[in-house]
Amino acid sequence: MNGLLHAARLPLKDGDLVAAVDLGSNSFHMMVSRYTLGQLRIVDRLRETVRLAEGLDGKGGLAPEVKSRALDCLARFGQRLRDIPPQRVRAIATHTVRRLAQPQGFLVPAETALGHAIEVVSGREEARLIYLGVAHAQPPKRDQLRLVIDIGGGSTECIIGSGFDAIERESLQVGCVASTRRFFGNGKLSKKKWNAALAEVSAEFQQFTGAYRALGWDEALGASGTCKAIGEICRSMKLTKGAVTAEALPQVRDRLLQASTIADIDLPGLSGERRPVIAGGVLVLEAAFDALGLQRMMVSKAAMREGVLYDMVGRGGVHDPREAAVAALMQRYDIEAAQARRVETTALRLFDQVAEAWSLDDDDRVMLIHAARLHEIGLAIAHSQYHVHGAYLAENSDISGFSRQQQQFLAALIRTHRRRIPKSAFDSLPDRLLDPARRSAALLRLSVLMHRSHEPDPIPRLELSADGNHLGLTLSRRWLEARPLLQADLEGEIEDIAGLGVSFEFTAD
Repeated sequence: MNGLLHAARLPLKDGDLVAAVDLGSNSFHMMVSRYTLGQLRIVDRLRETVRLAEGLDGKGGLAPEVKSRALDCLARFGQRLRDIPPQRVRAIATHTVRRLAQPQGFLVPAETALGHAIEVVSGREEARLIYLGVAHAQPPKRDQLRLVIDIGGGSTECIIGSGFDAIERESLQVGCVASTRRFFGNGKLSKKKWNAALAEVSAEFQQFTGAYRALGWDEALGASGTCKAIGEICRSMKLTKGAVTAEALPQVRDRLLQASTIADIDLPGLSGERRPVIAGGVLVLEAAFDALGLQRMMVSKAAMREGVLYDMVGRGGVHDPREAAVAALMQRYDIEAAQARRVETTALRLFDQVAEAWSLDDDDRVMLIHAARLHEIGLAIAHSQYHVHGAYLAENSDISGFSRQQQQFLAALIRTHRRRIPKSAFDSLPDRLLDPARRSAALLRLSVLMHRSHEPDPIPRLELSADGNHLGLTLSRRWLEARPLLQADLEGEIEDIAGLGVSFEFTAD
């Protein structure tokens, strides 16, 4: 499953099928599209209400019955995806999986059931993908600012964007399932309980509403099931033609609160499967309207899964968001671009010589490029232990386009590119990524070592072979003899690189 680290860089061809799987906290979605003439045409959709967030306990555990229904759903999705190449499938997990104390306990059987790797994304990366989906489904006008609100099962994302780019992204730990459980866990409704809950949720929005209001927006859009459901209720109550407005929303709330229990909620246009969680959804949307001063919100027909598909199209072409994100980090932390290019060039020379023997693919090549460009990022903090500082920045920064696993992979390479290798360096990675991570780290170490002196001249001879976990490096004798420091470093590397489970020897010829 090495090639499932993230979407492949190979360009899409006409007729290719691509698929996105969204493991939401309320529902699981799958969308299959065909790439035709630069566009995506939907050929299949599946949706199942799983309510993953219902299974969370206070210690980050997941109830067995909820885990079981999630795995059953993913197995059904996997049957549909069986004939689609793994490079054309992206499965994304969001809030509930982010909150698991031991996510691999869920992810390992989930990946087995689905037959594909599952990426866990941060709240802000989720927000970016949501905005991308909405923007492609309803192309914005030139220079228009948009506010997009997506109320999921466990979290709510708020984004201001222009064109296809998200400018501001926030993710709040409130959603329709989580808020219904938190405030109405006993199933009882009352105006008093509602007002107390509204005050708490509104306080969450206050963290960023000042900055959002100052920036402003030209239109507001709601995405995903909760916003669609509330828009349909407004239509069925003949309050609007499908939009949600500041006048209509209180009427929806009052009609909802005519029921004394969640089971008794009677809202026109509300489906039976949405009834158990609609109270939390309306609560969050009312808080958003109040905090942001919204008057009108249209409902989008797209959400994160469409964004994931268009992100795959971008990764297969010249619009990979990771490229821009890494470039921004290099600029922000004043990384020496010339040295990064030297290390990257050498790393790719080594990679291309051993990729087949080491079962490394195009995805691993891309991650090695990013690690080479960012390996000195920690110097912005201090030279001493800069690889440790750099790993922290790589793992904890908000880097667009990267999942949590990808940032952990990147951090592991940066952490181990010099000095001794701690036994815990790769502990955060799933088992399927251990071999490519350790082997990529070995290539990065050698590349950094070769350029320790920051010489601009190319290396005349650089031959690397791999046999199992053994690496053999051959260099020009004359060139190496003129660099006694490098020779000493290579001799020391024989012992140090063993921490990656790799044996190493070098010769001069």
